[in-house]
Amino acid sequence: QVQLVESGGGLVLPGGSLTLSCVCSGFTFNMYAMSWYRRAPGKERELVAAITNESSQTTYADSVKGRFTISRDNAKDTVFLQMSSLRPEDTARYYCHAEGPDMGTMTWTDHWGQGTQVTVSS
Repeated sequence: QVQLVESGGGLVLPGGSLTLSCVCSGFTFNMYAMSWYRRAPGKERELVAAITNESSQTTYADSVKGRFTISRDNAKDTVFLQMSSLRPEDTARYYCHAEGPDMGTMTWTDHWGQGTQVTVSS
C-alpha cells in the first residue's frame, strides 16, 4: 500500500532549526512531484515548498524563502524539508504530498502523509 511517513517534527526555540523527512513507498517515487504543506489551527492549508521529480525546479512560499530548503533523494525514496530561523508563526502540522501517475490505472493521482507537528515556542 501507499505510505508517506513524515518524521523530524518537535518543539524548537525561535531561531532554531529542524529537518523533516518523508519516506515514501508503494508508488514510483521518482515519477512524482513532492511537496510540503502545513496547517496551523484555525488557518487554511498552505503550500510551503515543492520540488519536481528530478529536482530541477523548486518553489517556496514567500513566508519561508531563504529559511527553508526542500530536497529529495530518489535513491532513498525520501523528501526533506530543512528549516532554519524558525519563527512562532511556523508552528503547524506539516504534511508530505506526492503527485504523479498511477502506472497501474494509468491515471493521475496524489497521496498524503499523516503529518508531523512542528511547534516553535514563543
